[in-house]
Amino acid sequence: MEEEIKAPVTETVEEVKDAVAAAEETEVKETAEAAAEETEVSPAPAEEPAESMADYEAEIDASLRRYEKDEKVKCTVISVDVDKVMVELGSTTGIIRKQDASDDPSYNLQENIKPGDEIEATVLRSDDGHGHVVLSMKAAAAAKAWDRLTSLLESKDSVEVKITGVTKAGVITMLEGVRGFIPASKLSLGYIAEDELPNWIGKTIETRVITAEKDGRKLVLSAKEILREKEAQERKDAAALVKVGLVTEGVVETIKDYGAFVNLGKGVTGLLHVSQISQKRIKTPSEVLEQGQKVKVKVTKVADGRISLSMKALEESAAPEAAEEKEEISFKLPKSESIGTGLGALLKGLKLD
Repeated sequence: MEEEIKAPVTETVEEVKDAVAAAEETEVKETAEAAAEETEVSPAPAEEPAESMADYEAEIDASLRRYEKDEKVKCTVISVDVDKVMVELGSTTGIIRKQDASDDPSYNLQENIKPGDEIEATVLRSDDGHGHVVLSMKAAAAAKAWDRLTSLLESKDSVEVKITGVTKAGVITMLEGVRGFIPASKLSLGYIAEDELPNWIGKTIETRVITAEKDGRKLVLSAKEILREKEAQERKDAAALVKVGLVTEGVVETIKDYGAFVNLGKGVTGLLHVSQISQKRIKTPSEVLEQGQKVKVKVTKVADGRISLSMKALEESAAPEAAEEKEEISFKLPKSESIGTGLGALLKGLKLD
C-alpha cells in the first residue's frame, strides 16, 4: 500500500517544479516587454536650451523706442481725469491733455472716454519731462469727424446742435468736434436782426448739414429747411381736417380784385371769391373787407388742395332763421269786449275819495 501512495507524490512534485519554472520564465518576459513599452511611451526629457540676451531684444527695443512727432499710434486708456487721459503705449505711458482731446470747449473727457477704450492719437512730444509721451486725439478725431459730416451732408439727416456763440452774420456751434456756422438767414423762417442773435446763445435747435468741406474746414448748417418741411406737414395735417360745411373764423390775409385769401390758421388758406362775400352786389372785395379783418366763413368746396369759402352762404342760412325768430316774437292782440279804449273805459272802476 505504501508503494502505491509514493509514486503519485513523486510525479506531482516534478510537475510543480516545471510549473514554477515556466511561470518564472513568463514573468521575466512580461517584465522585459513592459520595460520596453515604457521606454517608448515616456522618452527622456530633452535638455532646455540656455537663455540668452537675444531672447529679450524685442522687449528691450520696445522699452527704448522713441516716438517721433506727428507719428500716429494706437493706445489703450488706463485712466481718465477731468483734465487728462493716461494711456498705455507699448511698454511706456502716454498722456492726452484736455486741450489736445477736442476743439469743443464743452467736451467732457470723463463722459466720452472710458478706461479700456482703444483710441487713435498723434504724437506731439516724445517726452513731457516725466517719461510720458504727449499725445493728441484731435488729428485722428478730425478725420473721423469729417467722414461723419460728409455722410450727414449726403443723407440729409437732421442733427441737434447747441448754439455757443454769435458772429455778425450768424451763430456758432460745434458738431462732431468741428466748429460750425449757421447763417442768420438759416436760423428761422422769419427775419432775424443782428441785435437779436445773442438771444440764441444756449438754445438747442434741429439742423441739417448743407456744406461740409474738409480741406477748407468749412462746415455750414441750416435749420430753415427742416422748419419748412415741418410747416408743410402741419399745413397738410390741418388741411385734412377742413371739410365741406365747416363754419370757422379766419383772418383776411390778402385782397385781390377777384376775391380775398383768408387764413384759417396753421398755414391753411382759403379763397373767398368776390361773388361769395355778400348777398349785395359788390365790384371789389375791398368795398367790404380789409386786410387783417376777422371774418366768419363757411367751407363750400375742397378739391385739389384748394379750399373755397363763402360769407354769403352764412347770410343766406341766417335769413330764414331771422324770419322764424321774428314770427315767434310777433303776436296779435286778442279780441275782447272787455277791452276798450274810450275815456269811460279808462275811468271805469276808478274810485275817488
